[in-house]
Amino acid sequence: MIKRILFLLIFVCSINVLAAQPAKRGEKIQALKIAYITQVVKLTPEEAQSFWPVYNKYFDEVKQAKKANKADYLLFQEELLNIKKKYKPEFKKILKDDTRVNLVYKAEADFLTEMQKELKKRMQQKQQKRYQKEGNE
Repeated sequence: MIKRILFLLIFVCSINVLAAQPAKRGEKIQALKIAYITQVVKLTPEEAQSFWPVYNKYFDEVKQAKKANKADYLLFQEELLNIKKKYKPEFKKILKDDTRVNLVYKAEADFLTEMQKELKKRMQQKQQKRYQKEGNE
């Protein structure tokens, strides 16, 4: 429990750094995602060395599918499922069981959810500051 709290604290602090340097935001978000998935899946250094190149290929395919199916959400979801099925055996070779492979996909979704929550929170804080500033003028 303490590890999770510590990780979330580091996560939130890291997001503060992202806001300060928008040019490198994508790289920093990627680094946070790597740290998050590594922790959730409990990758050993040896597993991480094999896992991340495969994951990066997987993620590149996901990005291509999303780009190709911008107008058709359902088609993208179908293609995403096919990509996940394609990479599941490759991930299983590295992670040794289905539970950890499924945890990769869950951690990926959870990370996105956390990022969206943090972004929403920051936007609300920005609006509140704006309203407070307008009220004081």
